[in-house]
Amino acid sequence: MNNKQLTNPANGKWRIRHLLIACISVCILSSCGSAPDQFGKLNLKKWRGDRGGCNGVRATLAAGFRAEIQNLKGLSSNTIGELLGRPDVNQIADRNQKFYIYFLAKGPQCDQAGGKSTSPSVAIRMSAVGLATEITFQNGLP
Repeated sequence: MNNKQLTNPANGKWRIRHLLIACISVCILSSCGSAPDQFGKLNLKKWRGDRGGCNGVRATLAAGFRAEIQNLKGLSSNTIGELLGRPDVNQIADRNQKFYIYFLAKGPQCDQAGGKSTSPSVAIRMSAVGLATEITFQNGLP
């Protein structure tokens, strides 16, 4: 098939190709959405806005977080990152597992990035396939 046949509007293949391009464009654009502001009882906008727990907002949201633990388990690491924001600490564990750690209160992590902290935190264990399997509360890192 030559170029004249492909660009001829009377040719059905030309229409199909443009329709396919339009459909793909719509799919790509519709998948670009912002993260939700609420996840059950947890206000995600406030959670994400308190990086490192340095403003004390996450501590007030701990009860809402606890209420949603079962709904967070099984979610992918990408989904957890979209909902809760980038973790304060991303800790590698054995067997290709990792922890996403979010601090709940102000501490040394606010003054010095990477500084050892014993502030209250929540840790989300990600399995080797990238799913949230366990969520724990502790002081500092697990």
